Parts: sequence; C-alpha cells; structure tokens
Amino acid sequence: MSSPAAAPSRRLRPRRPEWAGRNYTLLTAAAIVTNLGTHGALIAAAFAVLESGGDGGDVGLVAAARTLPLVLFLLIGGAMADRLPRHRVMVAANALNCASQAVFAVLVLAGDPQLWQMMLLTALCGTGQAFFNPAAEGMLMSSVSGEQANRAFALFRMAMNGAGIGGAALGGAMIAAIGPGWVLAVDAAAFAVAGALRAFLDVGHIAEREPGRGLLADLREGWAEFTGRPWLWSIVAQFSVVVAVVGAAESVYGPLVAQEELGGARPWGLALAAFGVGTVGGALLAMRWKPRRMLLVGTLCVFPLALPSAALAVPLPVGGLVAAMFVCGVALEIFGVAWMTTLHQEIPEDKLSRVSAYDWFGSTAMLPLSTALAGPAESLFGRSQALWGCAALVVLATALVLLVPDVRNLTRRTKEVTVHAVRESADTEGPVGRLG
Repeated sequence: MSSPAAAPSRRLRPRRPEWAGRNYTLLTAAAIVTNLGTHGALIAAAFAVLESGGDGGDVGLVAAARTLPLVLFLLIGGAMADRLPRHRVMVAANALNCASQAVFAVLVLAGDPQLWQMMLLTALCGTGQAFFNPAAEGMLMSSVSGEQANRAFALFRMAMNGAGIGGAALGGAMIAAIGPGWVLAVDAAAFAVAGALRAFLDVGHIAEREPGRGLLADLREGWAEFTGRPWLWSIVAQFSVVVAVVGAAESVYGPLVAQEELGGARPWGLALAAFGVGTVGGALLAMRWKPRRMLLVGTLCVFPLALPSAALAVPLPVGGLVAAMFVCGVALEIFGVAWMTTLHQEIPEDKLSRVSAYDWFGSTAMLPLSTALAGPAESLFGRSQALWGCAALVVLATALVLLVPDVRNLTRRTKEVTVHAVRESADTEGPVGRLG
C-alpha cells in the first residue's frame, strides 16, 4: 500500500497524452534531432562549395545532385517501406545519410574537396531521403489512432518546423564561427543518434505483409490506390504546380529582389524567419481546430501561398513581405495537418508508404525544372511579370482542385464511424491507417 505522501507526487508527475504513444514519442524526438542537423547542413554544403572556389552555378549543381536521386528513387522507396519493416528502412537510410555526411565533413575539413566528390556525396544523401521519407510517413501515421490524430500530426509538424528554424540559425552561427566542415560533422552525428532512436520503434502492431509479390506488383497496387481516389491525385497534381512555382519564386527571385530592392540578405532572412514562425503558429491553431470538411478547409488555405510571390512582384516594403510570409506559413501548416489527417483516415495502412511516395514524387517532380527555367522566364517576361505568373498559377491550380466534388465533400469521421470503417476494411483489405 502506498503512503498518502506518494499520491501528490504521482499527481504532479507529467502525464503523456494517450495519443502520444512510445512510437510517436520516438519518431518525434528523432525528427527533432535530424532537423536540427539537416537544416544547418544544407547551408553548410553551399558554403563548402563556395569556400572550395566554386560559384553559384556549382552550388546549383550540388543542390541538383541531391534532388535528382530523391525524385528517382521515391517510388521504389515507398514500395520497399510497405514490404519491409518500416523502421529498418528508416535506420538503413539514416546510416547511409550518416556515412555520406561524415565523409563530406572529412573532405571539407581536410581542405580542397572536389566538385564531383561533393555532388556524389549529396546524391547519396538524397538517395537516403528517397527511401526514408515514405517509410517515415507511413510509420508516423500507423503510430497514431483515434480522434486526436489531428493534434498528434500538428504537434509533430510543429516540432519539426521549430527544429528546422533552430537548426538553420545554429548552423549559420556555427559556419561563421568554426566553418562548414564541423556543421556537416554535426549533421552526421545527428543522423547516427536519430537512427539509434528509430531502431527501438515497435512494429508489432503492423500486420505481416504477404510474401511472394514483386516490386512491380507493389508499385502497380500503389498506383491503383493513388489513381482510384480523385481527391488524392488532384491535390498532388495541384501541388506539383504550387511547389514548383513557389520554389522558384522563393529560391531564385526572392534573394534577387531582396538584394536589389530591399537592402540585402538581412530582410530576406527576416522574411524566411517569419515564414517559420508562421508554420509554428499554424500548427498551434491546427491542434485545437478540427474542421468537419478538413480537406476543403486545407485546400482553401493554399490560396495564401500566392502572397509571397505577389509581394515580391510589387515589391512590397520589408514589413509587407514579412507579413505575407507569416500568413503563408500559417496557411501551409493548416493544409499540411489537414492533408496528413485525411491520408491517415482514408488510406489502408499497408499502402501508406506507397501512396506517400506517389505524393512526394508528384509534388516535387517539377521543382528542378521550375528553378532551372526561372532565369530564362525572367529574361523573357521580366522579373515582376514572372512573379505575378507564379502567384496566378497558385490561384488557378487551387481553384481547379475545388471543382473536384470529393475535395469539397470529404468529411472527418467520428470515432464510431472510424472504428466501423476499420472493421469493414479489415474484412476486405487489411488495417486502415499520412505534405508540405
């Protein structure tokens, strides 16, 4: 029998929410660690290229070397993550990222890394991410259940975004103080720690996959799941346009406008920070707000993503650009939580990673092309007109998606309906189990 004095101490002990189980906690902790390292390492890689004598074109080549394998291997990564234990795929991908970043760090610290070496190592890192992303998304969604999924996804995204903001700020400070090589070394260590955490994930609740099916069969099954849901493929098609034009506006035109019209890099850094703060604010709002037509609300929140391009096209003063970026961050995060909650509700658990892979592939496939065409578009139409075109494409793509009935009408299920749907699906397809 416990003493009366022990009761108050038990009441004062922090209690983990019911929806924040062991897997969810491990996944969130590991995501914080990797985002702290990765966002600083992205900056460090660019400075490593410049310090080795490269120019802006070389920085672009190294960035492209990371993006290309990410796009090429996403679908294979999704199929493997639905076939193998997801935590093993995640740990293997983290090991590859750790090794590639460690070698990159050694080369930079030793002095005079070659461009082809940096491109090869960043390509290996992108390959690791191609296998990691679908597995991680499927694992997260299979680790959350019940009506609190919305809150769980919002908190997870807020933790990731907060770590990304902190990682970029810390990475920039470390590069100035001790150089990019040590920041890359820290990123390698972060992947090692995160991989160790993910090794302890429990996959006992996930049904064993049927043996004997090939990779092509898995890909075809995932494609059928993807194309059979109009709300799914239409929003992915929308984001193939949105991600492409927003990426071009913010990665190519944004720094140029800041340099020539707003006073340099500092105002652009302030605008990016405002976007990060907005994502945190959007996640806090999404933790409490559970709209019934979550996909409709999420899609309406894509319209504000046109604001930064419009603000740069004018261009607005720094205060106006900061406000536009903040609103964009809030809106994007509300969409992201709504999207993850919809996939979690609608997609069978055994197909989550493949559907996630098609989502990632469709949403990012046009980004390298759009950034490559941003310069020619500026020369042909002028920068302001190109930016207004970016804003118009965001609005047009989003308006077209609202014509899809499933986007407007899909609703959040109550607990009773969800349980019933899971039981029905278990009799036919298996357990039911996701941007931005």
